[in-house]
Amino acid sequence: MFKAAFAPVVDADTRLLILGSLPGDASLKAGQYYGHPQNGFWRLLGPVVGRDLAGLPYDERLAVLRGAGVGLWDVIARARRPGSLDGAIREAEAADLRRLIADLPRLRAVAFNGGTAARIGRRSMAGAAGLALVDLPSSSPAYTLPLSAKARLWAGLADWLRDDAAS
Repeated sequence: MFKAAFAPVVDADTRLLILGSLPGDASLKAGQYYGHPQNGFWRLLGPVVGRDLAGLPYDERLAVLRGAGVGLWDVIARARRPGSLDGAIREAEAADLRRLIADLPRLRAVAFNGGTAARIGRRSMAGAAGLALVDLPSSSPAYTLPLSAKARLWAGLADWLRDDAAS
């Protein structure tokens, strides 16, 4: 059975696009990006946008991200994957990242949430000029780096949201 990515969460004001690999089972069941309660995504991104995202209802989280200029999507459009681990992904079909970024005039940077997202995303975006590409440690609890260490690396994303950040 194939599992599919959610629709992108972006608009014309998106300056930073964060790309994961493919939603896990808990996210698919909840119908939400990073829906597993153990995933650190919302706790990592909250300080970047200056809000406690983890404490908000999901629709409000997305509204805060849009208001801050942050978009979400995945590098895989659909794939076979038993369970939720990236290592189990088979028959992956890449998302059309080039088409998406062509429609984001204010986009400054693309951040990859984890190694699988970075590997596939960088290959899909080869030759895309004018964008910073940022590799991040995965927000997944399966990636065992302590959340505090991940947070130090994720904090740099705020630089791409400042009004004076390079375009």
